[in-house]
Amino acid sequence: MVARRDDGDGPEALATATPAPEANRRAASMPDADVSPAPDPIVCDELDALEDVARKLEKIPPAKTASEAPILRELERLRERLLSGDENKDLSALTEQYHNQSAILNQLRRAGQAVQVDAGSPYFAHLRLEEEGRKRDLFLGRTTCLEKGVRIIDWRDAPISKIFYSYRQGEEFDEEISGRERQGSVAARRMVRIRDGVLERVQAPEGDFSLDASAPSGWRRSEMGTPRLSGGEAAALRYDADGEAEGVAGLDRRMGQGERGERLRADKHLPEITSLIDPTQFDLITRPASGYLVIRGSAGSGKTTVALHRIAYLAFDDPRIDGPETLVVVFSRALARYVDHVLPSLGLSRVRITTYREWAHEERRRHYPELPARQREDTPAWVQRIKLHSAMDVALQRQAERVPGAAKPEQAFDDWASVLTQRGLLGDVLAERAPGQFSDRDLDRFVDWNRRRLDEISSAMAGDEEVDAALDPEDDALLLRAWQNRVGQLMGRSRRPLVHRHVVIDEVQDFAPLEVRVLLETMQSESSITLAGDTQQHLMEHSGFTSWPAFFQEVGLGGAEIDTLKVSYRSSEQIMRFATSLLGDLHEQDEVVTTRTGPPVELFRLSDRGACVAFLSDVLRDLMTAEPLASVAVLTPNATAADVYHAGLERAELPRLRRIRDGEFPFKAGIEVTQVAQVKGLEFAYVVALDVDSSNYPDTPAARRLLHVAATRAVHQLWMMSVGTPSPLVQGVETR
Repeated sequence: MVARRDDGDGPEALATATPAPEANRRAASMPDADVSPAPDPIVCDELDALEDVARKLEKIPPAKTASEAPILRELERLRERLLSGDENKDLSALTEQYHNQSAILNQLRRAGQAVQVDAGSPYFAHLRLEEEGRKRDLFLGRTTCLEKGVRIIDWRDAPISKIFYSYRQGEEFDEEISGRERQGSVAARRMVRIRDGVLERVQAPEGDFSLDASAPSGWRRSEMGTPRLSGGEAAALRYDADGEAEGVAGLDRRMGQGERGERLRADKHLPEITSLIDPTQFDLITRPASGYLVIRGSAGSGKTTVALHRIAYLAFDDPRIDGPETLVVVFSRALARYVDHVLPSLGLSRVRITTYREWAHEERRRHYPELPARQREDTPAWVQRIKLHSAMDVALQRQAERVPGAAKPEQAFDDWASVLTQRGLLGDVLAERAPGQFSDRDLDRFVDWNRRRLDEISSAMAGDEEVDAALDPEDDALLLRAWQNRVGQLMGRSRRPLVHRHVVIDEVQDFAPLEVRVLLETMQSESSITLAGDTQQHLMEHSGFTSWPAFFQEVGLGGAEIDTLKVSYRSSEQIMRFATSLLGDLHEQDEVVTTRTGPPVELFRLSDRGACVAFLSDVLRDLMTAEPLASVAVLTPNATAADVYHAGLERAELPRLRRIRDGEFPFKAGIEVTQVAQVKGLEFAYVVALDVDSSNYPDTPAARRLLHVAATRAVHQLWMMSVGTPSPLVQGVETR
């Protein structure tokens, strides 16, 4: 039986007396004028479909998994025979039996881990195909179920998924289905949201229908300007009915209010991202398993989505992809935590997710356990720039070639130390590979810095407990590269070669080519790698990334092709137009295509931070009351400012207020105060960028990119606030 949810101010209520579709039809047929009208036929159709699927799912018995006990007992018996001193044992036959039983056990465990259809949310899309005058209904979900008349298809399972992602409603298709050529048309193509067995939203070309207890039919309809996301119901900045906000002249707006000041729905759950993949994204996801895939796209274009769904797609055909040999490398802990939340929903549970710094540090400690574990946090930027320069890779290779030595870790360590402290070798390579980039003084300072650090390391390794030795974070990649040049392959935990089957590197523009080279050397011959990036969001100036062609050449991927995602789905047209203007001549792509419009980007000028906090306190309190599920990012240019603003807002006792440090985002509704660099790769319904002053955001490439990142985190609405002279980057923005 299909239930309907009441999302009003009161508790949820479930209708149980009559199936919703039948109840709606009865109401529509009654002559009583006071009876509520029935929902749109499209909604009734989807309610019928859900009721039918739910009824059929109830008839499917739970999957039974055979016991592992007999197999485990047989494996133990075979192990004892293999280890016994019996000279008459047939070693070959016993070994074969052992491997066969192990394979059966693995197969049994994979079957036990098979994803079952979630009855509370069985599918996210409805596809109705018409062929030879006959119609059939198919549904897309996280897993396939074709029992008892249920027709739910795993979104990764072509060709049905291809029809959904590549064709629109009313279009004709010609595809091979079930082993034969099939022709027909897409009679209906709808996205739905089902939670706890309740149909809450239907998105169709005919309109966007949302469950709403205040509507006469119980459903609210809005016209869809695009088949994509509409942007959410609380996207506008509106004037208060009474004019000015109390105590702050001219600041008469409130986030999240309707046109008449009414509260808007707090429902921020959007349809599953899987249902929103466009044909271009689907093509990238389904590329062949081996080789390189390089994805470029503006903020919000779905680079990360494509990369993660590609893993899920490959794992559908090769379950080994969902394992520790698949590595997702991201720029920040925050993005790592986000990916860790997303992958299980795609059916992936064993993929390793890490930042590059964490991965390289762990590997370096395993390969060089005698070196200090501690890393410096105050490494000068000029040291970082040289250590991450691609010329260092060349220097390490030349050192290994010209100096004879054993293929041992000790010699790799000597190679690293020599490159960092030999002024002649370093100067020659930098003059060749980076002419004019570093002065003689830069090199002298660099060599002196490393000699002092090496003296500290040597003293600590000799037992001097008074010396607090540490390595620069950049040394991890250099030491691993030295190992690869001198010793060979990196080693895993089992002392076997460290090999990866598939690697995803997100935000690749903020990794040094040398760092990426270390990862590439761990790939299998038939493995694949997915690189995703946007040079317009390049924040790590010392990484050495200059351009895509130079990057490909430096990492050994000459001739690699770039696939560009041209549609930005995250932010509104107004936000993206402003974000593009921020870049100026740094803008590299064609004009960004957006899918929806929204409120204007606005700049608020206040006298000081106290006034800013007072204004924000009122605004954000109203927003949290109207939209308890809203996600808000209050972004500052640095950590010190974030501390100041958080302390002020904390005194205002705002609900669900959090100060985010070290990327520890909970991914829950609320107000999160942090610096811009922490939110790269994430998104929020609302973004308030603070201290947008000329001192924090001057007209420099670095400042342009930083404010660009802040702006493009916003899904619905972007505000900026200045307590000094506004940044020259926001000239022309509507100011209040």
